[in-house]
Amino acid sequence: MSLEEWLNRPPGMDLLVREKDNTAESELFFRRALVLLSIVLAGFLAVASRLVYLQVLHHERFTTLSENNRVRLQPLPPTRGFIFDRNGVLLADNLTSYHLEITREQVQDLDATMMELRERIELTDADIERFHKLVRRSPPYAGVPLRFRLTDEEIARLAIDLYRLPGVEIKADLTRHYPLEALGVHILGYVGRIDESELSHIDPGQYSGSTHIGKVGVERFYEDVLRGRTGWQQVETNAEGRPLRILSRTPPVPGQHVYLTVDMRLQAVAEKALDGYNGVVVALDPRNGEVLALASQPTYDPNPFVNGIDFASYRKLNTSKDRPLLNRALRGVYPPGSTIKPLMALAGLEYGVVNRHSGVYCPGFYRLPGSSHRFRDWKRSGHGSVGMDRAIAQSCDVYFYDLAFNLGIDRLHEFLDQFSFGRQTGIDLSGEKSGLLPSQEWKRRMHKHGWFAGDTLSVGIGQGYFLTTPLQLAHATAVISQKGVDFKPRVLLATEDPGTRIKTLEPPHQLPPVKVKNAQFWDTIIAGMIHVIEGGTAYRIGIGAKYRIAGKTGTAQVFTLGQREKYNARQLPKHLLDHALFVAFAPTDDPRIAVAVIAEHGGGGSKTAAPIARKVMDAWLLSKYDDTSIAPGSLPASDDGLHGTE
Repeated sequence: MSLEEWLNRPPGMDLLVREKDNTAESELFFRRALVLLSIVLAGFLAVASRLVYLQVLHHERFTTLSENNRVRLQPLPPTRGFIFDRNGVLLADNLTSYHLEITREQVQDLDATMMELRERIELTDADIERFHKLVRRSPPYAGVPLRFRLTDEEIARLAIDLYRLPGVEIKADLTRHYPLEALGVHILGYVGRIDESELSHIDPGQYSGSTHIGKVGVERFYEDVLRGRTGWQQVETNAEGRPLRILSRTPPVPGQHVYLTVDMRLQAVAEKALDGYNGVVVALDPRNGEVLALASQPTYDPNPFVNGIDFASYRKLNTSKDRPLLNRALRGVYPPGSTIKPLMALAGLEYGVVNRHSGVYCPGFYRLPGSSHRFRDWKRSGHGSVGMDRAIAQSCDVYFYDLAFNLGIDRLHEFLDQFSFGRQTGIDLSGEKSGLLPSQEWKRRMHKHGWFAGDTLSVGIGQGYFLTTPLQLAHATAVISQKGVDFKPRVLLATEDPGTRIKTLEPPHQLPPVKVKNAQFWDTIIAGMIHVIEGGTAYRIGIGAKYRIAGKTGTAQVFTLGQREKYNARQLPKHLLDHALFVAFAPTDDPRIAVAVIAEHGGGGSKTAAPIARKVMDAWLLSKYDDTSIAPGSLPASDDGLHGTE
């Protein structure tokens, strides 16, 4: 509109223009308000729907996530139970130990801190390597152990300068300790750090916060009893995961104390009696299967294994030709030699192949029908005419060659199987081997050819393919002493609750008895074993005995002689000498101990193994102990009959 037009505008025109402008502005405001309201409403609906999703539909899930952000569950490892012998002598306990710990986030220069620490205490490359591995798996605010078992002198040196080493702490914990060191180690075993293979099959909940587990022996077999149950505590943490306060706590349940059937005084006698020989002594109570002693030489100290033995020391043990880590009682396999002859005689009586009066003539060798090959007797000049009793007492090989040939391998296998040969006895210790009771089927499967009559003759005198463990020999001897009554060997006598001090006795585990057609068969072979001591091959150990002994000597060949070769112990190196064996039980009228002894490369059983058994039997039956350092101690609870019965 021009100036002239504006000046000549009609009256009332201004009012009309203003009304139009107001209407347009109102419409624009309304539209904008409507859009804004829609946006607010949409936002409100979005928030409301999210609240419904979080608070109603997924309330439990997000509550848990929220609690986990605020509360941490920390495991409380239990205290491991103690181990005692039958008299209350402490065999395994837990000692307070001090270790050095570093919290990574509090250390500015880790390498410099390591150098400072090395100036004050000994740190090996293995210590540092293990520390760095743990650091990589741990949060920065968690303390990581660097050195275990600090000495008092090391603690003193560190304590003076700890204020200069931020993030470095000395902390106390409990570590497994074996006060008798090497004595009885093959029974007790030891604990060690949990390795990766064990992590794959243990319950992670039960082992949370725990670093050790039973590796061998009683420590492994009764791991579930000794370990206890892990406790837990709820800890409130900040956003970085650092603890602020404890909200609740479920205390751990300590492990049970374990009492063994073993008498460590007898164990000490057995190990000392083996001095000079690698070998085994197993002593059982034939009335209930309790293991009284189980000595395997040589031994080793289990304490270095607890927190990690150094590589050089372990390699020395593991590569030693004497194999100290081997539990020979359970895992050593040997030909039983002539110790098996009483059972061969019993099999002959049971199957009616011979009777107690049956005899053979022994010229010093035996020939199979139609063969010129001579199977030699240990006595080259022969024994002459022998019956069953004299054959056992003098250990006539020819008699048992003939008996085995007439019995045949099938009947021998069937009969000896009843005495647990060729299978585990079921003792409550880990790692037991089954030995080998050969059969025709076994030889076809393993050697791809048939069984020969000569194989049967070798089995008849405990040689050839026949292999047993010392525990099997002791167990079979115990069964003979009880005339067929059989108990599973065991080392657990009782468990004890550490809180209430209530003990729970472990009952004997009776097995199906070995039955024979005539009970007098037992008397016949026991009489022969008595005559082994009274005028037979082991007559020397019966001299001066205050109780009657039944036994059987044996030798196990290390190598085979040719037909025209002669065994001369004086010309052989020690590692080619025969193993010496002896089994026995006593007293014969009321047997309370059955013993099996193997002295590797000890020569004759009567010369070497039998005297060892006599020392063990004297100690048990006559209380002839010479080590007062392991005399029965005071039990940590009231005496309720767990002490020795002798």
